[in-house]
Amino acid sequence: MNVKRWIARREPSWKLLDQLLSQAEKQGLKALEPQQVKQLTSLYRSVSADLARAQSRDLGQGLSRQLQQLTLRAYSQIYQKPRHQNWQALFDFYGQELPRIMRETWPYWASATGIFIIGGLIGWWLAWGDPNFVSLMLPESLIRKVRDDGELWMGSILSGTDPTDAVGLMINNTSVAFRTTAGGMLGGLGTVYILFFNGLLIGAAATLVGQNNLAYPFWAFVLPHGSLELPAIFVAGAAGLLIGRALLFPGQYSRTDALKHYGLQAAKLTFAVIPMLVLAGVIEAFFSPSRFIPDPIKYITGCILFVALLAYGSLGLSQAQAPE
Repeated sequence: MNVKRWIARREPSWKLLDQLLSQAEKQGLKALEPQQVKQLTSLYRSVSADLARAQSRDLGQGLSRQLQQLTLRAYSQIYQKPRHQNWQALFDFYGQELPRIMRETWPYWASATGIFIIGGLIGWWLAWGDPNFVSLMLPESLIRKVRDDGELWMGSILSGTDPTDAVGLMINNTSVAFRTTAGGMLGGLGTVYILFFNGLLIGAAATLVGQNNLAYPFWAFVLPHGSLELPAIFVAGAAGLLIGRALLFPGQYSRTDALKHYGLQAAKLTFAVIPMLVLAGVIEAFFSPSRFIPDPIKYITGCILFVALLAYGSLGLSQAQAPE
């Protein structure tokens, strides 16, 4: 093959495709005439063939790179979804698919919730019977503030007015959630440990504030953001348990296929965790510690958010029970 002659013959097509792509990239594919759209798709196929020929015959990296960029640009224009379809897919996922997945995986997030609650009850029982246990679980400075000063520690840490508080809380909560999910790679043992240990912490803290007559303001602080934050951690725990299930009990699947199946469910569950933690971080930074909001309002807000979360989760149940 005469390379120079072949390039001279094919180069006008490449330049024409580049012109059409530049117009589509600037003004959108709808700016092209129907005949131009047909021409673009035809040129895309021919340039793809040219790319294969250039690579197979080693016609130079410069030419191959040029043709590869052209094909990628053409592919993205031809096969990209319109923006309204992307938004529709997002609404469909959060409005239909995610509630369905939540319903299908309920044994896992129920188990995650149960592990946390058991840890909380054990932490409460041990802390109530042995003050030394509280010292093992909580920082001494925090304990002294509650016991000696009769104050909660959250007000000194969170001002309720600094935007960086929200960002820091989001990052911290998200890291806990992702560690809980990643714990599934240890056969689920890492997930169980994180859930149980955090339950112990909450139980010990609840005992400490209860013994010092600070339970009411403590739960007024925890409930508004905790009504979203804790369920998010339980959902992350469900994702971790799904991964652990795939590794230890693949069932009818091979272990690789089980990881694909349960891993996909776990990945989709993480899309529920992220928005919950973002909203919980904002509430924890600005609403929960605010001294200007009465505690009863905080309790009511937390209950409303939790009921709204339950109502959202019931979407999958109601749709599943609806007649076809």
